[in-house]
Amino acid sequence: MEKFNIEPYNSDEISNFRKEEAYLRAKKKVDTIIGFYWHLAVYVIVNIFLIILIGVNAGFDGFGPYATATFWGIGLAFHFLGAFGPDFFFGKDWEKKKIEEYMDKERQSWE
Repeated sequence: MEKFNIEPYNSDEISNFRKEEAYLRAKKKVDTIIGFYWHLAVYVIVNIFLIILIGVNAGFDGFGPYATATFWGIGLAFHFLGAFGPDFFFGKDWEKKKIEEYMDKERQSWE
C-alpha cells in the first residue's frame, strides 16, 4: 500500500487561499452586478424604441405598445433580485434595527 505524504499547510498558505477565495467571490458578485446594469441599459433602449415604433404605427392606446416592456420588466426585476439579493431594500440588519427601535419606543412610554 502506497503512503501519501501530506504536509499540513502553514498559516500563510491558508491565509493566501482565503484571500484568493474572497477575491473570486467578490469578482463574481461585481460581474453579476455589471451584467444587471447592461441588461437594464438594453431594456431601456430597446423598449423606448419599441414603444415609439408600435405607438406611432398602431396608436398608444391599449396594452400593445407596453406589453414587451411589462413582461421583460418582470424578468429584469428577477435579475435585479439575483444580482443584489432580497436584502437590498431592507438590509441584513434591518429587522434587528426595527425591533430595537420599537423596543426603545416601548421603554420610553413606560417612563
